[in-house]
Amino acid sequence: MSTPTAKPPGAFPPLTGSQLVMGTIALSLATFMNVLDSSIANVSIPAISGDMGVSPAQGTWVITSFGVANAISVPLTGWLTQRFGQVRLFIASILLFVISSWLCGLAPNIGMLIAFRVLQGLVAGPMIPLSQTLLLSSYPPAMAGMAMAMWAMTVLVAPVVGPLLGGWITDNISWPWIFYINIPVGLAAAAAAWSIYRKRDAGPKRVPLDYVGLGLLVLWVGALQIMIDKGKELDWFESGEIITLAVVAVVGFLVFLAWELTEKNPIVDLRLFKGRNFTLGTVSLAVAYGLFFGNVVLMPLWLQQYMGYTATWAGIALAPVGLLAIVLSPWVGKNVGRIDPRRLSTVAFVGFAIVLWMRSQFNAQADLMTILVPTLLQGAAMAFFFIPLQAIVFSGLTPDRMPAAAGLSNFVRITAGAMGTSIFTTAWENRAVMHHEHLAESVNRTNDAATAALSQLGAAGYSNDQALATINRLVDQQAYTMAATDVFYVSAVLFVLLIGMVWTTRPAKGGAAADVGGAH
Repeated sequence: MSTPTAKPPGAFPPLTGSQLVMGTIALSLATFMNVLDSSIANVSIPAISGDMGVSPAQGTWVITSFGVANAISVPLTGWLTQRFGQVRLFIASILLFVISSWLCGLAPNIGMLIAFRVLQGLVAGPMIPLSQTLLLSSYPPAMAGMAMAMWAMTVLVAPVVGPLLGGWITDNISWPWIFYINIPVGLAAAAAAWSIYRKRDAGPKRVPLDYVGLGLLVLWVGALQIMIDKGKELDWFESGEIITLAVVAVVGFLVFLAWELTEKNPIVDLRLFKGRNFTLGTVSLAVAYGLFFGNVVLMPLWLQQYMGYTATWAGIALAPVGLLAIVLSPWVGKNVGRIDPRRLSTVAFVGFAIVLWMRSQFNAQADLMTILVPTLLQGAAMAFFFIPLQAIVFSGLTPDRMPAAAGLSNFVRITAGAMGTSIFTTAWENRAVMHHEHLAESVNRTNDAATAALSQLGAAGYSNDQALATINRLVDQQAYTMAATDVFYVSAVLFVLLIGMVWTTRPAKGGAAADVGGAH
């Protein structure tokens, strides 16, 4: 790649005509591919786990590993952009993503698959922030709000298509193809983006890298995530390994904090947390995203393991989540600069709370329509979720602090999403064990219903062991359904509590739509 003529950022005029259309499509394809990959594997976890000979709980590492690696690499986007130039970095990110996707499909065991997912997450980090930056530079400033709405629609469509496409591919072809489909999409996006944007690069420059900060970041985030993922399996703090990981995570974080606050060129600018809106907005966005993503992972696991859904039908049950989001996102993008973002965020949190309360009323007899209704309504909440909260996070920040703020808020949000996956699956299984014990206590000779059920199974030709195994499967279904509804209920309560946090921020003053441009 030839080095483009250096120009200061923002010196390039907006694109017009066919170049604007093609540029928007290329950037959208890259964003779509990236976000799709964070959700497409969700419905395929049982199939991947079965093929690899591991439990579904271990299989969720396929999701978690990508999320954590992505979280670590996102804060590096600002430094990498300066070092290599944003266009060259963007193209390299896409091409490396394609290669790592190919390797994921070829992985012979769960260890290699997780390793390649880590690689995929690392190279994916700069892609979404840079797609946002390039998209905003392609449009005139007056259209920044609509450009962001279009970008947000891409981010929202991918999770809709992900479970449906992932389910269909898993059932009708094989799970490696959920990764192979990235290859043609990525190559097309890279070719189109390079042809249009290669001359629109400020050029590389030498900037110092905070190696110590980077090392500490990898250390404490990695230790924390492994502790959360392995905790249930190793009986938490009864395990020396978990205690060691906890100590490494806490000490690593404290040293990281001290280093970054005194380093002249920190890898992560923690001084941003001095701003009330940035701090409270980032925490609200992170906790809400962790709750949202944890539920996104839990639903297909419950449907496939205990409700008898195939991967395809689990995808169909979850697919409508984006319909209202696609319809309402342009309106939110257009009005986020006029309406107090705190009001719009409140709509999102109330919506999520209602949806999760509806899900907390599910039982083992819930039919497809019962599951579809809250899924459809969730789309409306999603439309009011990203853009207003980003407007709060970025309100009042000067343009030179936007890249650092984008990297830091993304880091916190993506880490929260990965942690949400681990916490939700752990809590679900722990509650299920408790419910199973309580339900099993009632299956004895003094319970007329249990005795009658065993007699009916015996009359149908079941041996005593087969009859008891059948009863145990029914108890499992009830226990895991009750555990899922517990998690949904607690999530609904937490979304209501988040409303209070949003209203402790200061009103965003003007230019909110433009402020969002630094966010993802």
